[in-house]
Amino acid sequence: MSGHSKWSQIKRQKGVADAKRGQIFTKLGNAITIAVREGGGPDPESNFKLRLMIEKARENNMPKENVQRAIERALGKGGEGNLSEVVFEGFAPGGAAVIIEAVTDNHLRTQAAIKNVFNRMGGNIGGQGSVAYLFNKCGVINIFKDGKSQEEIFLLACDCGAIDVEESDDLFEIFTHPQNLHEIKKILEEKGLTVNSAELVMRPLTTLQMSMNGETQKIIDFLNMLEDLDDVLKVYSNLEILGYEKN
Repeated sequence: MSGHSKWSQIKRQKGVADAKRGQIFTKLGNAITIAVREGGGPDPESNFKLRLMIEKARENNMPKENVQRAIERALGKGGEGNLSEVVFEGFAPGGAAVIIEAVTDNHLRTQAAIKNVFNRMGGNIGGQGSVAYLFNKCGVINIFKDGKSQEEIFLLACDCGAIDVEESDDLFEIFTHPQNLHEIKKILEEKGLTVNSAELVMRPLTTLQMSMNGETQKIIDFLNMLEDLDDVLKVYSNLEILGYEKN
């Protein structure tokens, strides 16, 4: 289906095989550990960030024992090294802005791996704040269309306190203020909508629009290479492809 497609939508088409290649359980476990340490403890009822990550783990069929092990590691019951969250910024080949969120027990190792991808693919890694101003932190709830029109979803979402709605091939993306994400998700579910996922993201304020060609494919390959690094949790870009066709 032709149209506009943002990097976040392209990522969803990568599939389970790529998720396994990226060692998704390890990445989720690290994210859960960080959520416990930085989000307010091991109780998901009072720790919103942890609740989001546990939901993400369930979506990916992560075993409960893996989740519990990650929580215990945060509480100092594991033997692993200390994990910390780090953020890198820069520009992909072609000029698309990129934010990379990673979790690591060795900052120099992670930095070297990320710099290597930038250097190999012709990108430019920047300093803190070099592209962050081009993004806004918000919540996003992906819901299945279930025969609903964008206008119906937009009116319903606005009534719930959402700030925007975008449409992709099979989903509606409902954007919220970060602190309202869980409350709006709960309301939408109570109204009978099927939620595919809910998470906190960095949403681009403006997008870099490009047609699908060799240069655009190089950017996609670059972003995929970053995502496949063991320490990288999330990669955000302001890339938007015009006339993108879903394979």
